[in-house]
Formats: sequence, structure tokens, C-alpha cells
Amino acid sequence: MKNKETNDTGNQPNQSPQPNQPNQRPNNKRRFSFYWIYAILFAVLIGLQFFGRDPVTQPKEIDQGQLIEMLKKEEVAKIELINREDAEIYLNHKGLTYNNLTEVKTDSEGKSTTPNYTYKIGSLDRFEEMVENAQQDVAKPVYISNVRRNNWMGSILEWIIPLALLLVFYIILIRGMGRGMGGGAGSIFNIGKSRAQLYDKNTNVNVTFKDVAGLEEAKVEIMEVVDFLKNPEKYTKLGGKIPKGVLLVGPPGTGKTLLAKSVAGEANVPFFSLSGSDFVEMFVGVGASRVRDLFNNAKAKAPCIIFIDEIDAIGRARGKSAITGGNDERESTLNQLLTEMDGFGTNSGVIVLAATNRADILDKALLRAGRFDRQIYVELPDIVGRKEIFEVHMRGLKLGNDVDKEFLAKQTPGFSGADIANVCNEAALMAARKGKEIIEKQDFLDAVDRIIGGLEKKNKIITAEEKKVIAYHEAGHATTSWLLQYAHPLVKVTIVPRGNSLGAAWYLPEERQITTKEQMYHEMIATLGGRAAEQVVFGQISTGALSDLEKVTKQAFAMVSYYGLDEEIGNLSYYDSTGQQDYSLTKPFSEKTAETIDKRVSVIVEKAYQEAIAILTDHRDGLSQLANKLIEEEVIFGEDLERIFGKRPWGNSEDEKLKNAALKAAENQKENQPEQEPENA
Repeated sequence: MKNKETNDTGNQPNQSPQPNQPNQRPNNKRRFSFYWIYAILFAVLIGLQFFGRDPVTQPKEIDQGQLIEMLKKEEVAKIELINREDAEIYLNHKGLTYNNLTEVKTDSEGKSTTPNYTYKIGSLDRFEEMVENAQQDVAKPVYISNVRRNNWMGSILEWIIPLALLLVFYIILIRGMGRGMGGGAGSIFNIGKSRAQLYDKNTNVNVTFKDVAGLEEAKVEIMEVVDFLKNPEKYTKLGGKIPKGVLLVGPPGTGKTLLAKSVAGEANVPFFSLSGSDFVEMFVGVGASRVRDLFNNAKAKAPCIIFIDEIDAIGRARGKSAITGGNDERESTLNQLLTEMDGFGTNSGVIVLAATNRADILDKALLRAGRFDRQIYVELPDIVGRKEIFEVHMRGLKLGNDVDKEFLAKQTPGFSGADIANVCNEAALMAARKGKEIIEKQDFLDAVDRIIGGLEKKNKIITAEEKKVIAYHEAGHATTSWLLQYAHPLVKVTIVPRGNSLGAAWYLPEERQITTKEQMYHEMIATLGGRAAEQVVFGQISTGALSDLEKVTKQAFAMVSYYGLDEEIGNLSYYDSTGQQDYSLTKPFSEKTAETIDKRVSVIVEKAYQEAIAILTDHRDGLSQLANKLIEEEVIFGEDLERIFGKRPWGNSEDEKLKNAALKAAENQKENQPEQEPENA
């Protein structure tokens, strides 16, 4: 079965506790801010500017007709032109009486001492002409007087308001940068502080070693570290020293992060948790500063554990990038980490626990003894481990009587702990979607099909001719795999479209540690069986074999250039396990060897294709029966192939016996041996 790669989320979903922040203020009391005083003063200035005048004495604005009428009736005492923009109209006693302005302050002659009206001037020349024409028949005309008046408060506010807005924006920006990059203090000056989350005795971590299944060997190593922290005298009396670092290595989804969570729940010591990307920033020197701050906090709380997830974000081998060179921020962060882990100073009581699925690209100085003393490989679980993982994830599920954990473990080879957790969740969702009260065996099988092949698309429009081609294509895969000794036995074939494919076949691969040349060759023949069936039946081929061709090409290339399984190339391997070849612009072999490799790959693939055609030609009747059954029912199982072609003469009885014996031995060992896991924190 095909393993779907997932994130390293572990085997048991749990709610993450709320961690403590090492740089967080202990009390949450609000401090008095002087910004409030500045805000109050600013509000007072605005109020004086706009609301400081008495609304009773505030002059009213008049239009041109009203002003001309007042001038003709000799009601105007004087006109003051303010800054050549506004005109202020002062009325005499006659004008005040006529306009009912008796409350206005006047002088000894009865003239107003404050402006009574204002007039907005558009053009100064036209205004002067209008005043002169309105007073042609007046004995004592009023003449315009120019007054220059400075509004200091308004001018000041014109400068203060934009500056105040810029200052407020700057403060908000700085605080946002501090929260986003500098940790808990909320200031850009704290950007170099560690962003690690602290789990201590005040934090409830719900994950323990009992929640980790299928990783017995890794648990033994990790439990020894926890035991050292709890009972150090047990080891120190013999002269032993606590390991400085433990590196968890393995494929995604196998439970590396879950193991770290279980350590946090069991150790009863401060546990600092962060990701490798938390050290990296766009500013130079920030990563190294955060490493220093992290270890300073850890030394203050020793003995403690530092967990760095995805350490390859800062632990890549140095000197690989020709662009950045030695001044790369990532490299300076790694240099500081190397110094803190095993430099001139001492970090007694601080254990560094790290996880990665790219150990091949880590720097050699990081992997040496004294920094990471132990490397624990967390691999994909075997059939025994998968059964234990199913037991963990089925604790909270309402299961039917037909659910068999051993059967599900056999049906999910190559699945990681995260994949199995996803299977259990998908089965529960499918049962709920169908309105069931319990989760049945078929729900789990449908969940496995959903994860491997994708969602069924029964409404996808496929013509009858296309459906026939797809049926013969899938029947060709099934026939060749059934008739070849080392090909994986068939479990199920369907021509219902799933995901991006128009048909799918499920096989049950053998869980073997090594593969022979003949075994790989048989797998290639079975993979090419679909295209061969199209050639045998229809005399032409289609584009439906794209994924098959990609798979066999990679297998043939690996046989020739990696595994040394080709007679012409010989016992040579051009595989680079260090990953340095990825950065090289040259191939590890000559152009002549490259031509030979291409030729041998083509020969192997074509030979496998011809053998697939020969097998299907000899069993043309069985192929047609199988394809017709697929067209009618859309789904067939291994029992249908057994009725058409008979039982496989070699079978897998010995493998089944070994698997059952391993499961039985694991159950007996679990029942007879005492509990070795530490008690929950």
C-alpha cells in the first residue's frame, strides 16, 4: 500500500496546555501611562480652538445683498479686512437697534466694539468696488481698513495634528513589531529574547509514555533520560554523566514530537519548547541572541530540557550556499548553538532534545558526541506497532463487534502513527455521516481507501469506451500481480474515479527489509500490466499509464545506478547519502557512463513490458472475464481473482504465520512483563 506522507503530529491527539513565557511579567497590573496626560492636553487645545468663543457674541456670516442693504441704510460703523480674506462688519447704534442686537458691547457713541457680521471675500477688487457703489448716495461713507491678524493657535495645530498622527502610527508600528518578533515584552528592543514556551510544574501536560505506542525501542532511550533527571544519584554514583543531547530522527508522522510531549509530561522538570524557525529572523544577529537568551533561561532553571523541533531549519551543513557565504544569519545562529551546547562554558543540567526528518543535511559538528550523544531513529511502525497504535486511538471511539485491530494492522502497511490517527478519525466521520450509532469494520476500510486513493467521484462523466479501457487497464494490473510470484498480492480493484485517478488497485505488500533484483523486476512487470493490457486487447495505448511509467522509470534507474543490480554497470552505486551531491553542478559519473545508464534503464523497462504482454496474451480469457466483471460491478476483490485464476501456488502462508506469531508474542510479552513506564507526572 502507498504511504501518504503527513506532518509529524504524533500518535495521540491531545489538547496543548497553555505554556508559561520565560520573559513574561509576573503580575498583570496595568501601569500608569504618561500618554494619557499628553492626550488630555491635546484635547484641551482642540477645545479652546474650536469651542473657546461665546456662541452669543460669535459673528454671523452674511451674503452680498445683506451687506449692500446695510451700507445703503448707513447701519455700518466700520469694515475691517482681515488678512485680505475675510471682512468683519461692525454696526453702529442704528444698525444694532434695527437688527435687535441690544446685548452687544458698545462704546460711548453706541458703536459695537466686537464684529457683528462676517463676509467671505472672493475677489478683493470686486469687494472694494461693491462697497463703493453701495455708498454712492451716502453722506458719510464707510471706508475699508486692512488688518493683519495672526492665528497662532491654528498655525500650531496645523503642525501638531499631523505630527501627532505620525507619532501614534509609529508607536503602534513599533509595538506590533515587538509583539511579532521580540517575544513577550512587546518592544522592538526585546527582539533578541527567546521565544521558547516553558512547561513546568504549574503547567498540566496530558501526554505520557502510555499514550505513545509502537515506539518501544525509542521509548526505552527516552525513558532513561527522564529517569536520570528524576534519580540522578542512580547513575552518578557509578561515574556516569547525563547525556547532553538526544536527536530524534525519522520519517514524518512517526511520533517524534509526541515523544517530546511525553517527556514534558513525565520529567517533572522545566521544559522549554520551540521550533528551529523561531531563531531565524531578517535582522542580523537576532538568531544568535535568542540562542544565548534561551540557554541563559535554561541554566537558571536547571535541571531542565530544551526541545527544538525541526532543528534542520538552523542546523544545515555550513558552507553549502555560495551566495550568502560565511555571513549567513543561519550559520551564525548555528555557531552560537554549537558553542552553547558544548563550548568553553558549562551547561550542567541542561539537556537538548531535538527532532528532524532530514538528518542527512545536518552539520557534522552538530551530530558529534558531546553535543548530541544519542541519535534515536523513530521508524515507521511494524504490524505489532500498528496494532498498538490502533488500540491507543480507539480508546474514545464507539466500536462495533466486527472491528478487528489485528486485521486493520495488516491492511495498513507503511502507515505512520499520524496516518493511523487519521484513519480512526475518518472512520468516525464516515460512520457519523451515515447516521450510525457505532463504527463498523467497513467504515475503517472505507477510511483507508479514502486516505490512499482519495475521495470517490461517482458523478464524473466517463464514456462507455473510456470505462472499458480503464477496466482492462486495471484488470491487467490485477492479472499480472496475481500470476507473478514476487508481485504484491491484490486486495481490491475499482474503476470508480478517486482523486486524480480514473481507477485504483490496492495491494498488500510484504513487509521485508531487503529486496532482491527479481522481486523488483516482478513489481515492474505488474506496474506495466495496465498499459500491456491496453496493447493486447485494443492494439493501441493511452495516456492513462503516466503514474505507472514514472514509477517503473524510477525503479529501473535505482536498480542500475543506486543498488548495483545491473550486470553492465556492475557493483557500483552513485547514490550520495550525505546530500552534498544536490549542491553539485556535475554528475558523479562520466558522460559515457550516463549513456550506458540510460540505455540499461530503457532495456530493463522494455523487457518488463514485453513480459507483461506475454503473460496477458497467455491468460487473455481470464483478463477478459476480470475486466467484464469490473465493468458490471465496478469493484472486485482478491476472491474474484482466485475464482478465475485459481490460488497462487506460492502464496503467503509463511508470511502470515510469521506475522501472527509476532503479534501473539507481543501480546504475551505485554501480559507477562511488569509495567516499566514511569508513573504519570
